[in-house]
Amino acid sequence: VQLQASGGGLVQAGGSLRLSCAASGRTFSSYGMGWFRQAPGKEREFVAGISWSGGWISYADSVKGRFTISRDNAKNTVYLQMNSLKPEDTAVYYCAAGRVAGRVTYEYGYWGQGTQVTVSS
Repeated sequence: VQLQASGGGLVQAGGSLRLSCAASGRTFSSYGMGWFRQAPGKEREFVAGISWSGGWISYADSVKGRFTISRDNAKNTVYLQMNSLKPEDTAVYYCAAGRVAGRVTYEYGYWGQGTQVTVSS
C-alpha cells in the first residue's frame, strides 16, 4: 500500500483544514487507517484511527470533539476533518495503514510522507 497525504497548510487559530490520504492498491478497504502527528522535538503521536469498516473509531483526547476521521473505500481515501484548530495542533501529519487499526505506531506497517499543518495564534 502506498499512501499520499495532502491538505495541510497554514491556518489561523479557530480555523479548519481537511487532510486527505489517498491509497494505492486494491486492498485498501481491508486496512485499518490512522492519522499521527509529530511536532518538532517531540515523538510521533496518535491522532485518530478507523477500522476497515468504520465500525471502530478512536481519537486522542487532545483532539476529541474537534477532529473527525472518515474513509471512503470506493475512493481509497481516508480523511481527517480538523476544526477549531489550536497552535498546539501544529505538526507534520502522517497517515498510516495497518492490518488492524490501533492507537500505536507499531500497529501500522505503511506510512505516507506527511503534510505540514501550521496553526498561527
